[in-house]
Amino acid sequence: MLVVLLTLSTVLGLGGAATAEPVLCGAGELCLWSEPNFGGEPVVLSLSDTGVEECVPLSEDIGVRSFINRLSKPTTVYQDMECSTEGEFDTYPGNGTFVPSAPFTVRAVQIWTL
Repeated sequence: MLVVLLTLSTVLGLGGAATAEPVLCGAGELCLWSEPNFGGEPVVLSLSDTGVEECVPLSEDIGVRSFINRLSKPTTVYQDMECSTEGEFDTYPGNGTFVPSAPFTVRAVQIWTL
């Protein structure tokens, strides 16, 4: 009887941990969200519109709180809009780095060569 109840609850999706909807960020893109856990509308950057080693300040009204790096290159995120290392900054590898809660508000990004 217990096995039947467990099987039924699994089939119906009861009693289990909720699964999150998959977050879509295409290969070759850097996707940025203004809310933690990939909330809100994403801003998408790619190498076709962003130069390598170029500091890319984000709009003043966008404070990035989560992001996904699906570029093939590492990317540094900066607290400062001018990519200054005086503020907080961190570099994340490419090819699928998911950051649901950034350690600071991201205001600029820089993509690096390998």
